Amino acid sequence: MSPRASEEDDDDRNEAPHPRATTVLFGHALAETALLAAYRSGRVPHAFLIVGPKGIGKATLAYRMARFVLAYPDPAVREVQAAVSLAVDAKHPVARRIAAQAQPDLLILERTLNEKGALHKQIAVDDIRKTVTFFGSTAGEGGWRIAIVDAVDELNKSGANALLKVLEEPPQRALLLLVSHSAARVPATLRSRCRILTLRPLAQADVAAAVASAAGVAATDSEVAAAAAAAEGSVARALSFLDEGALELRQQALDLLDRLPALDATSLHALGEALAGTDAAPLAAFIDTVNAWLSQRLDRNANEIGRAARLADASERINAAARDAETYNLERKPLVFNVFGLLAEATRG
Repeated sequence: MSPRASEEDDDDRNEAPHPRATTVLFGHALAETALLAAYRSGRVPHAFLIVGPKGIGKATLAYRMARFVLAYPDPAVREVQAAVSLAVDAKHPVARRIAAQAQPDLLILERTLNEKGALHKQIAVDDIRKTVTFFGSTAGEGGWRIAIVDAVDELNKSGANALLKVLEEPPQRALLLLVSHSAARVPATLRSRCRILTLRPLAQADVAAAVASAAGVAATDSEVAAAAAAAEGSVARALSFLDEGALELRQQALDLLDRLPALDATSLHALGEALAGTDAAPLAAFIDTVNAWLSQRLDRNANEIGRAARLADASERINAAARDAETYNLERKPLVFNVFGLLAEATRG
């Protein structure tokens, strides 16, 4: 099992519970039904690629499937055949072990922390290579071995090739659940060996319900309602908006994005001041807003190859700059000017 970033284990009001400890799924009944039906049939595919925007519950669904299979390793038993969802009681031994990161038949592959306590930029290829040993060893109770890759977008070429080796010759009673924020970023060789489940952004009411559950407040709370309305279907984004000033910061960024390719130096300075300091939350909210805007523009310009390529290149450079700013605690104002300079260049013409 790999350690998660500290912010995902935080019990802060504005942090969602980690998917390994989340027992409720909001808004994805059809995808859950598809997974249950596949398992119940006794012919479950060896790999699923669960695709959708960040923060909408993809990893929660993956853990839910893993929990169910490990709790009921025989798909023919009554509990599986009569099930209407993948829900497993939080007190079940498998659920408790997964929540405690102590389930030996479940391998979690994700970005880990470096020696400075910051997340690595990619999932380590050596971690991916563990799948060969993991799936080659003797499984415990029930005989299933399950790996969750969260997210497969964060593999480099070597990591993708290492994972491909497992997908090409999957052992029996092996299940890989690959989480992806963008199917286009997943190599075609991996996609072709998976059944793809596409999850859509959540309805505003589902976002509000999930946020209320995570934050321990009522779904009708005015702050929750405002955050859900601005979140574009993402629970993670809505939770980030509960931080003081986050919605105002988002609006500042959106106002500047709407003016592109024109740039307003005074407004850029103001946004840079709003992001000043070492708090990771405002920076994350800013980059999330930019990424959501870029995703929309990429979809809108998919048939304009030149512009789409410029936007994709800007996206890569912006996210690399943001990671560097977070990792090395760089000044935020130069980052703001860099981000909007790249976006202005990408949107001209």
